[in-house]
Amino acid sequence: MTIPDELEQQILRLHEVEQWRVGTIARQLRVHHSTVRRVLRHAGAAQATAPLRSSRVDPYRGFIVQTLERFPTLTAARLFVMVCERGYHGSASHFRYLVAGMRPRPAGEAYLRLRTLPGEQMQMDWAHFGHLQIGRARRPLMAFVMVLSYSRRIFLRFFLDARIDSFLRGHVEAFTAFGGCARVVLYDNLRSAVLERVGEAIRFNPELLALARHWRFEPRPVAVARGNQKGRVERSIQYVRHAFFAAREFVDLDDLNAQARAWCEAQASDRPWPEDRRQSVREAFERERASLLAGPEREFALGTRVAVQVGKTPYVRFDLNDYSVPHTHVRRTLWVLADERRVRVFDAQHELADHPRVWDSGVQVEDARHIDALVQHKAAARAHRACDRLAHAVPASAELLQRAAERGHNLGTITAALMRLLERYGATALQAAIGEALQRDVPHPNAVRLALERAREEQGLPPPTALCLSEEVARRDAPVRTHALADYDQITQPPGGADEPSQE
Repeated sequence: MTIPDELEQQILRLHEVEQWRVGTIARQLRVHHSTVRRVLRHAGAAQATAPLRSSRVDPYRGFIVQTLERFPTLTAARLFVMVCERGYHGSASHFRYLVAGMRPRPAGEAYLRLRTLPGEQMQMDWAHFGHLQIGRARRPLMAFVMVLSYSRRIFLRFFLDARIDSFLRGHVEAFTAFGGCARVVLYDNLRSAVLERVGEAIRFNPELLALARHWRFEPRPVAVARGNQKGRVERSIQYVRHAFFAAREFVDLDDLNAQARAWCEAQASDRPWPEDRRQSVREAFERERASLLAGPEREFALGTRVAVQVGKTPYVRFDLNDYSVPHTHVRRTLWVLADERRVRVFDAQHELADHPRVWDSGVQVEDARHIDALVQHKAAARAHRACDRLAHAVPASAELLQRAAERGHNLGTITAALMRLLERYGATALQAAIGEALQRDVPHPNAVRLALERAREEQGLPPPTALCLSEEVARRDAPVRTHALADYDQITQPPGGADEPSQE
């Protein structure tokens, strides 16, 4: 904070001329005492200091300093116990205050300001900007930030995740926006770039290597815990937070990205260039553009490719949602190729389905053609089973169905009606009735039903009823066979027979 010249002059006058103490000056001018001391120290003015009073901790000061030099992170609570065992009788709170002043401070580290050549280096990092609620799904809002180290030109793109496919897509879109890429791209040791690192031995993500091979750039991770080595993208992220995202209103992700593109082209490009504030970032970028590596003629294949297992229902599960596939591919392993807008399902090289991507969760995304084909398949299977049963039980039904088809009748309805008549009247009666209907050249269930009713009335039979009795009820209602009464007489007669004399 800069101290006004008038205030600085007043502090020096009161101290040198009026001989006021630091605390008196601070109270009267309503400033902090550290501000007064800083003004006096910069001016080289001698400050009156009161003699130090003796303290209970003085005999232990050397022991505390030596212990902290050996163990810099040792807590004041543990030191307090150690000095109490050696005869200290002061309070714990005052002891913590004293230890804070004696604890060694790490020496400040100086950094060199790095300068890069045009088109030599670009830096990339992810930044988290909260969450978006999409239906029942709570998605993270991640910003892909890439900056050219020479011109400080920024590329900003928001995603709903930080997966490898979003990571690669951000690169391709940034290279397209810049009109090329730099020779070196700096990263943190994030998982999308570095799978494993032991010292200087680095195992890169193979998908990042494929992108680097396609665009001919060198991926280079910074040292562990040395974020200052990519300070330009770190500062750019802070600039994005305060100059773009703060108090920003947007409808959805597409609207936010449209605003981000406009901001990068306008305000972010018109800011002063840090190397020479008389120029803008836009002017520096125009000079750097010619030094960027040109893009290859062939496009890099983007999108998530995962293997999925189809269960007994014709759906594949991808990213918390279900997408329909043809029913002919259940119980199989298929491939899903997805990007931000489309989810496509493949069986080898054959595309089975193409759906719009849904960022909600627990949603069934269906193609009406897949569902209709399954319904028709099920109906045809039921009709096929009924036709088989009719053909075996009533052979004449095949000819009736054939004639009905020639006249354009609905075979499913006719088959269902004949099955009901078969259950009520039996196969023999139905065979005769169908034969009579065919002789009259009326291949319709109504003609068969009339023939059955006519035959029943001629035989004097009661109307048929379709009863479904349980086994217990059927056993209770079974007819009881009566016995001749002579059998009971034999039970009551004496063993010798009816002609034996009485024993009276």
